[in-house]
Amino acid sequence: MPKQHHAPVHVFAVGVIAIALFAAMDAVMKGLVIAIGTLATMFWRNLSGIALSGAIYLPRRSGWPAQSTMRIHVARGVLSAGMGFLFFWGIGRVPLAQAIALAFISPLIALYLAAVLLGEEVGRGTITASLIAFAGVIVIFIGQARADLGREALIGSFAVIVSAGLYALNIVIMRRQAQLADPMEITFFQSVIVTGVLGIAVLFVGAPLPAGIHWPWILLACVLAIGSMLLLSWAYARAEASYLAATEYTSFLWAALFGWLIFHEPLSPFTLAGAALIVAGCVLAARKAPDTSPPLEAAT
Repeated sequence: MPKQHHAPVHVFAVGVIAIALFAAMDAVMKGLVIAIGTLATMFWRNLSGIALSGAIYLPRRSGWPAQSTMRIHVARGVLSAGMGFLFFWGIGRVPLAQAIALAFISPLIALYLAAVLLGEEVGRGTITASLIAFAGVIVIFIGQARADLGREALIGSFAVIVSAGLYALNIVIMRRQAQLADPMEITFFQSVIVTGVLGIAVLFVGAPLPAGIHWPWILLACVLAIGSMLLLSWAYARAEASYLAATEYTSFLWAALFGWLIFHEPLSPFTLAGAALIVAGCVLAARKAPDTSPPLEAAT
């Protein structure tokens, strides 16, 4: 099959859509975490994800992944389990927009991890764009810090920051993973491995079966997560991690919208000013034009 070339702006747009789906999933997960707890929410959502992604992946697979590919699946799955637990535990205690703002340190870390681990070139334009966006994050955090949110929110914020550090490494692994496996394979094994890791914790602390009223929301979170992972895998197979990392900044805009609509979390002038800087940074990053042809035949 001949390789296809995709315009950089199109790949960037797919990344933005994927982040929007992730932000919607975060909002659903926040409500579930408050209702039934972090471990139960993550375990049952990922278990549902095995069924949904397996129904698509298993009938069409041509064989099991190579051992080297499975190592990457396992590494990212284990990393995602810890990263996800810390993040969802945090957003249950911190306003959604503030949690996303704190998590914005991850793309900045990812820029330099991509250079060290993947040998990618970090151009001056990408660094400038990220610094502009990060300035927006600082403005937002200053505004959020003026509110007295209590000790629980402080601990939740710390959990989100640790999760962000893990997510930076996740971004880099995702780039390599997307070069070796198709999106559906990645999604299926991610669900399996994360569920396995969480299952070990469930053996010790338990995860009660959710009530009937919670299942539609668990399934919705599952569908949103799978849709986002498929789109991100597609995008990371066609552009450098350092280029797509900037799409992460748009998640604040979606988080602010969902936080306001669903949880009645207000937007301050600091939040709006910071969001403007974030958008400016993302637009600047989108002007970079890397080669977005799939690096491997499997990526087409």
